[in-house]
Amino acid sequence: MAKSSGFYILLLNFLFQTFAIAQNEKAAIPLKQVLEQISAEHEVKFNFIEDEIVIFIIVPPPEGLKLEAKINYLRKLTKLKFSVIDKKYYTISNDHKVDKPLCGYLIDAETKMPVENASVYIQGTNTMTATNEHGYFELPIVSPNAIEFRHQSYQPKKIDARDLYVSDCPQIILIPFQQELTEVITRQYLTAGISKKKNGTIEVKPKKFGILPGLIEPDVLQTLQQIPGIYSANETISNLNVRGGTHDQNLFLWNGIRMFQTGHFFGLISAFNPSLAHTITIYKNGSSSFFGESVSSVVDISTHAKTIEETQASISSNLISAEFYSKFKISPKASIEVSGRRSLTDFFSSPTYKNYSNRIFQNTVVTDLETNAISPIDSQERFYFYDMTLQYQQKIGKKHELTIDAITIRNNLNIDQTRNTTEKTSFLSQQNIGGALRWKTVWNSKNTTQISASGSYYNLDANRQSIQTNQVFNQSNAVLDFEFQLKNTTQLSDHITLNIGYQADEIGVSSNDEINTPAFSRNIKEVSVSHVGIAEVQYQSTDAKTLLSVGSRCNYFERFEKFLPELRIQFHRNLTNPLSIEILGEQKSQTLSQTIDLQQDYLGIERRRWTLANDTSIPIQKSNQFSVGLAYKNAKWLMTWDNFYKRVTGITSSSQGFQNQYEFSKEVGNYDVIGTEVLLQRNFRKAYAWISYSYNDNKYSFKTLNALDFPNNFELSHVLSAALIYDWKSFKMALGGKWHTGKPITEPASTTINFDNPSKPTIDYNEPNTFHLPDYFQLNFSASKDWKLGEKMKLQTSVSVLNVLDKRNTIHRYYRVNADQTGIESVNIYSLQRTPNLNVKLSF
Repeated sequence: MAKSSGFYILLLNFLFQTFAIAQNEKAAIPLKQVLEQISAEHEVKFNFIEDEIVIFIIVPPPEGLKLEAKINYLRKLTKLKFSVIDKKYYTISNDHKVDKPLCGYLIDAETKMPVENASVYIQGTNTMTATNEHGYFELPIVSPNAIEFRHQSYQPKKIDARDLYVSDCPQIILIPFQQELTEVITRQYLTAGISKKKNGTIEVKPKKFGILPGLIEPDVLQTLQQIPGIYSANETISNLNVRGGTHDQNLFLWNGIRMFQTGHFFGLISAFNPSLAHTITIYKNGSSSFFGESVSSVVDISTHAKTIEETQASISSNLISAEFYSKFKISPKASIEVSGRRSLTDFFSSPTYKNYSNRIFQNTVVTDLETNAISPIDSQERFYFYDMTLQYQQKIGKKHELTIDAITIRNNLNIDQTRNTTEKTSFLSQQNIGGALRWKTVWNSKNTTQISASGSYYNLDANRQSIQTNQVFNQSNAVLDFEFQLKNTTQLSDHITLNIGYQADEIGVSSNDEINTPAFSRNIKEVSVSHVGIAEVQYQSTDAKTLLSVGSRCNYFERFEKFLPELRIQFHRNLTNPLSIEILGEQKSQTLSQTIDLQQDYLGIERRRWTLANDTSIPIQKSNQFSVGLAYKNAKWLMTWDNFYKRVTGITSSSQGFQNQYEFSKEVGNYDVIGTEVLLQRNFRKAYAWISYSYNDNKYSFKTLNALDFPNNFELSHVLSAALIYDWKSFKMALGGKWHTGKPITEPASTTINFDNPSKPTIDYNEPNTFHLPDYFQLNFSASKDWKLGEKMKLQTSVSVLNVLDKRNTIHRYYRVNADQTGIESVNIYSLQRTPNLNVKLSF
């Protein structure tokens, strides 16, 4: 009984103390109000600066205390200085070291890395900001209210405003959800700066980029080829194949501007300045409903910063080009960003440039199959490229933001060709100019609206004079694209977010072709206007183990008076702590594609032109894709396994680059791809290694062609990549290789010409794509070192070697009747030979 009485006494005492504490918390009032009470009770006056005391909310001192005791009580709680002017007047001041904005750094509790893009709220107000890439935030106002930090990857955290009222900007530790049960599966996918997210996307942050074999800087499109399922069948970035698709079936966006030209040096270098991008997002499947006009992947490049960043700049040069980048913070709420890059070919011809030239403009070796005689074509080229960008960012008030972007890209080439005593000159000019305007309003913590408008102009002018014949081919192709987009995001609850929007798109295409022999002239102009309604719902469970996004996109094409609905889905579920499942699906369409009317001999340079669908001979392309994947992640291992099926209908044979019996066919068909992609990555203390494998079974089906289903021109059945990367402090080194089976080709059935039609002799071919080129293998190396020259100055040196073993890979082969119509020629295109490169970059 005594023990029971003691228990009740302890319980009552605990409840009493809890009640007393609660009463004290309820009694806490602003310091200004406390000072007013003391002034009235003791007939004294306090002089102070309101911003210096506004953050303090305290429990008033007991009423029975004397004035001096009350002031000591306040001094102890607030650390403020109380100075006596006379018996009736006091001045209150803070420590001058804390005369700064309320600021801080958010740090990951496990990795000790900055937490970027976390939301920072002042409770009870509409004031919100976000952390930058350094985890830094700065509150625009001083308030006594609690400060809350939110990020999908971390547990929410609240602090008192007084915790920031210190002499420096303190570090605030955020704890990740256990086992990263949030939007990110891993923050180091292949290398530092590349993340795999739960919505199925791959995200690249160039400013945090580590190193990959063969790269001296984070080239956007070269980096993509390291990802399983993304490759280039002809070793260029202007022909990226994602899960068996063609390059034009990918949607490339730069700050919302659709880009029709993606490469310099006609495919060997990305057209996007690597010093610029903040985030690159890659969708292989399950893309957001806000992305249209592509039946394959989406590459969304953004240079927009979450906050107004400090002034910074960099200059760099390699053996191909030189570039600069500058960002100027012209006010606390505005910045201007400019960049530029130009080739150095006007000044000197480096070994790197010579090898690149040999790859793109290589002297094609033409072999006569009857006599095995070799007839070289010598060429001299005058070539340059450049790109420039401009961005203006302006914060307007506390809720609005205006961003203006502009970009221009250009390649220019003159080729002087000589064969025996014949000389011919050809010309090619390619450019893409774009601009965009975006207005974003954050109404409150649950509602955001974004309005954007963009325009993009692409132009290709070419004059080709055939070295084999007297044929002169003038070609021009232009695309003008205007897009308007409205997007509203509403957080319906802690778990559900609704995105709705509208898009209007107008695309105009013009093509002009003129040939002297045989005489031919054609001028085509077409316009397509579409309207799109979009709705997307996203759900994330309380424990962040389940992520579901379902969206729809309803397209209306004015030209065809046709509605075309599309469905998108993303699902992710953690099965156990390290194991998760991912299900993605999408329906997509596009009206703009690239076709090739005349292959002939273009010396391997740009031959494709943009063409609009007419819903008859060129249908609207449609795709359906579904994939299921597993991911396993712990402290040392990462394994991903994706299995997919993709079907694309409405393709034309002229868009597939046939150079066999179907070269001049204008047929409509489809292709089906079944594939699997595996990545295995192991982390060590100072290094990590990975190996990836992709399998594709990619088949064409053209009902009007004689052949049954046959292999796709871009099918690489087996692709294997591996790398070993050392990354410790300021030194990085990478060695890696890539192997894949040769792509399909069609061999002649005979070494003699078919003269059934004497005026137009032809080649008799075997069944299409029943043979393969030899297997491809390339070993690459990279190394980089950072040197800190000052507090804000850094020097980075990088070196790379592509094709270390100097292996001569045949990447393309086709056949044609020679100019004298006496035999069949085999034309081989070879890979890049061993090519070193060096880059020096100074950041300040």
